[in-house]
Amino acid sequence: MATASDAPVLDTLTAMTIDSIERCGLDEGTLILTRIAALVAVDAPPISYLAHAGAAADANLTAEQLQDVLVAIAPVVGTARVMSAAGHMAEAFGLALALAEAEAETIAEAEAQSMGKA
Repeated sequence: MATASDAPVLDTLTAMTIDSIERCGLDEGTLILTRIAALVAVDAPPISYLAHAGAAADANLTAEQLQDVLVAIAPVVGTARVMSAAGHMAEAFGLALALAEAEAETIAEAEAQSMGKA
């Protein structure tokens, strides 16, 4: 019987991802680039790219490497998918940067407040 959860869909996706990573022999960067290529092929929404932003950063992937993936797969998936993906990626990574900046501001404010109380 399945376990009760407040986020069963997210839990399932997480379990699938963990299982996939454990069974895959690709290095971290190649794995993420491959997943990005798959997202482009299925015309995934920005949230799907956002879900990979942290892993892409952890793998030290560059914007140039992401662009190279788009260039490499363009003849296969087509111009419309690549252009759609570029927009979705920009939106997702822009959101990831905005979230990181907001988190940094919150931490800085908390530290400033704690210093003022000390």
